[in-house]
Amino acid sequence: MDEAPVRLRYEVELGYEVRTAGADFIFNVQAARTPRQQVLWESLAATQAVPLNEYQDPVTAGRFLRLRAGAGPLVLHYAAVVELHHHRTSPAGVPEIWIPDLPGPVLPYLYPSRYCESDKLNAFAMSQFGALWQGYARVQAISDWVQDNVRFESGSSTGTTGAIDTLVQRRGVCRDCAHLMIALCRAVNIPARFTTGLDYGADPALGPTDFHAYVEAYLGGRWYIFDPSGTAIPMGFVRLTSGRDAADSAYASIFGDVQPVSRRLAIQPEPGEDGRVLEPYRTDDALSTSDT
Repeated sequence: MDEAPVRLRYEVELGYEVRTAGADFIFNVQAARTPRQQVLWESLAATQAVPLNEYQDPVTAGRFLRLRAGAGPLVLHYAAVVELHHHRTSPAGVPEIWIPDLPGPVLPYLYPSRYCESDKLNAFAMSQFGALWQGYARVQAISDWVQDNVRFESGSSTGTTGAIDTLVQRRGVCRDCAHLMIALCRAVNIPARFTTGLDYGADPALGPTDFHAYVEAYLGGRWYIFDPSGTAIPMGFVRLTSGRDAADSAYASIFGDVQPVSRRLAIQPEPGEDGRVLEPYRTDDALSTSDT
């Protein structure tokens, strides 16, 4: 079941002080181009006159932007208008896929990874979720368990925090909730991947608009969206990139002596072709912006 598309405009502005010439940056801030996520317009600029080189991953559609900066201030600004054509269906009709029937590109998302130590969580995951019906409802139960048992707390984790750390500490941010859910899904043989976007609809009390980590699980022949942090509205997730975990999906990777100085993000709905604004809302339907 498909409904009218959601049109969103978002902006990202990232500021840095480059202390020595020759610092390299890899950014993942541009909207992915997929059949269900159309980039209607976009603008990209940097305050330094340097080449901007883009590589698009043929599997995830993530767009890696590379640049080498000279010493001094650097500000990267990106804006886009994106139209999301969600696939929507009843969760009751979405089964799990047996491993022999999984497509080859999905297989890497069954394995443990740097931040998702699923092999060490097998016994726990089986005791909690092993007896549940093998379909969308089991993945939703895992997402709900993470949301109910991990307190969202800004600044409560670091760049080295993994799924097991989060399970023990029972607190974290969206990145940590995503890692734990992914590890629990993989521990019961459900492919799951780490995906990034913006936190559309998040409570302003949590702070200004920011990047957001969520989960996609492979069910019924496509990747379905889950938000185990429970802080944002999945219908408003613009896909930036995806991977096994955060190690594949950082919005900025920096190589050199650089000091981050500013970060500004904004996202809002835009009128569609008919002039109406369709705001993302919470729904119990299974949502996907992937055709594979």
